[in-house]
Amino acid sequence: MVISFEREKCSNLNIAESREWLITNGIGGYASGTITNLLTRRYHGLLIATLQPPLGRTLLLTKLDETAEYKEQNYPLYCNRWADGTINPEGYKQIENFHLEGTIPVWKFTFADAVLEKRIWMEQGENTTYIHYNLLRGSQPLNLAIKALINHKDHHHHTHANNWDISTDNIKQGVCIKAFPEATPLYLLIDNKTLVSKPANDWYYGFNLAVEKYRGQQELEDHLHAVTFNAQLEVGKSLTIVASTKENPTTNGEQALASRRAYEQRVIQKFATAQTSQPKDKNPICRLWKRLTQKKPKFSAPTPEWINQLVLAANQFIVDRKSPEHPDGKTIIAGYHWFEDWGRDTMISLPGLTLCTGQFDVAKSILLTFAKYVDRGMLPNRFPDGATTPDYNTVDATLWYFEAIRAYYEATEDDKLLVELFPVLAEIIDYYRRGTRYNIQLDADDGLIYAGEPGSQITWMDAKVGDWVVTPRIGKPIEISALWYNALQIMDKFAQKLGKDNLDYERLARLIKEKGFARFWNQEGGYCYDVLDTPNGNDASLRSNQIFALSLPPMGKYSYAPLLTAEQEKQVMDICTYKLLTPYGLRSLASDDPKYKGVYGGDIYQRDGAYHQGTVWGWLIGAYVTAHLRIYNDPVKAEELLKPMTEHLMVHGVGSISEIFDGNEPITPRGCIAQAWSVAEVLRAWSAINQVR
Repeated sequence: MVISFEREKCSNLNIAESREWLITNGIGGYASGTITNLLTRRYHGLLIATLQPPLGRTLLLTKLDETAEYKEQNYPLYCNRWADGTINPEGYKQIENFHLEGTIPVWKFTFADAVLEKRIWMEQGENTTYIHYNLLRGSQPLNLAIKALINHKDHHHHTHANNWDISTDNIKQGVCIKAFPEATPLYLLIDNKTLVSKPANDWYYGFNLAVEKYRGQQELEDHLHAVTFNAQLEVGKSLTIVASTKENPTTNGEQALASRRAYEQRVIQKFATAQTSQPKDKNPICRLWKRLTQKKPKFSAPTPEWINQLVLAANQFIVDRKSPEHPDGKTIIAGYHWFEDWGRDTMISLPGLTLCTGQFDVAKSILLTFAKYVDRGMLPNRFPDGATTPDYNTVDATLWYFEAIRAYYEATEDDKLLVELFPVLAEIIDYYRRGTRYNIQLDADDGLIYAGEPGSQITWMDAKVGDWVVTPRIGKPIEISALWYNALQIMDKFAQKLGKDNLDYERLARLIKEKGFARFWNQEGGYCYDVLDTPNGNDASLRSNQIFALSLPPMGKYSYAPLLTAEQEKQVMDICTYKLLTPYGLRSLASDDPKYKGVYGGDIYQRDGAYHQGTVWGWLIGAYVTAHLRIYNDPVKAEELLKPMTEHLMVHGVGSISEIFDGNEPITPRGCIAQAWSVAEVLRAWSAINQVR
């Protein structure tokens, strides 16, 4: 699949400004923008550096406004929307084509008889962005005037013109810019000796950020024009501008581009190797295939290109989280542009982002990194920007940790890691039984976990604005019960593997199976209650959480008895299909519920009020598809359910999968343009299908 937009779409402002590109550097930094080069978010910029990896994300270089002078005519290649809504200039009309080359965005500009190509990428492991120009065709050289607009702000914040004591110093191959004396230096370097820099110090006022306006946020922002570069570019030659927090990054553009291409090729090759390795090579896909067919795996069909694109998208979320105990520690950014690394999202995403892509060393590093943060039996929910102490307000992240370890161990049979982590897992079970934060505790009568207290939001349906908890779900949520049962089954198998006492885990799991989970069945509705024993009784809201009772029992040697009868499972599949399923995921609430909100937009109260009240979540398609595959054993139909995502890669965050979608038609993508668990769960579901067909 080639992600490409021709002139017809590039010159359509409504289309081109709603398609956003993303590049990352593997330590938490990123760059992002629109096809038009028009700023529509506070998070757009060419260098959002991570100053305390993986956080401390700070906008340093906002954009480069380029004007090509060719045959005595000026052709602006950029555009801006100003406070009054006007677009000036309209440089997007010079775009002949935009496409992705791996994750690298590529523009082809045409004017007169000239063709100018532009690429942007980041160096892995550095706060360094490359902007590369290549004059492909023309009858004479052209002159490029490039205005560098800078900033120095937390990527969540807005900037309005102030009295920065800016310094712009000429250095070898470019300039060093400091917005104020204590600011992180921004180095703008070039690989073209003909380039001339002219310092400026002009504020550009009133950039109109259309998406922020839709989100009820401050929509106007100012950026500082710090310097203008002027360079002559000959036909067949290239020019590279390097933006970096590093004083001496590689400035050879061709060399840096070759390095980036080679890096992405290695990511794809590792995935391809994982798909074709024999079980002795610890590939979970092939091992499961062999168990199901008792035949040697054969992979004759090539991997679809859209899956390869997702593999590259998956890699964008994997970043460093180094510590003295784990100098090579890794974690997962939950979503771009604004999320940090969340425990829940990390554990849900780990199988799809790392195991399906053959990055077993990364998976192991993540599991070990998070183990050191387990406190009172709980995994951190998130690591906030600018904070030293993680938040622990989650009941489910810890339980997803068990599933991530199970998936890793089944893929690798890494006994050493199992021995190391088993005491941590045993301690978690113990805390959940006797009680920990947020009133999380075992109900010994039915074996289920009770969780929550007034003012808390500790399941994945965690929207809270001020003191308003939109979906508190205090009691016994169904997905927590399914995850708890899953964790006990995993501990039963792990204990047996290590020669430890497993009887307590087995007894608790049996109690849930025989007594506890049966309470979830809503006979009148023909589906499962969402939460038992809430302060107002059992919650009969028709939500997507019940799908995990069908999807969690793993295939293979760690399989176990499902929690529902075969007839109940089919009833749940039917009602989820008819009431909740959309092409891009499941609605979080049935549309005929009085609390249903079908459009996600407006200020924080409106948005969070709709977040889990009907909004479609892309990551839920993974659980739905794997449940469908397990129950109906129809890989062809299961794969058809994923096909709409191939088209979605051309929308919103191009080459990736969005966080959420409106519940109402036309199911418009919203939220983050690239969400870790959305990408991960599609990859995991595709891999599960690939195992059995």
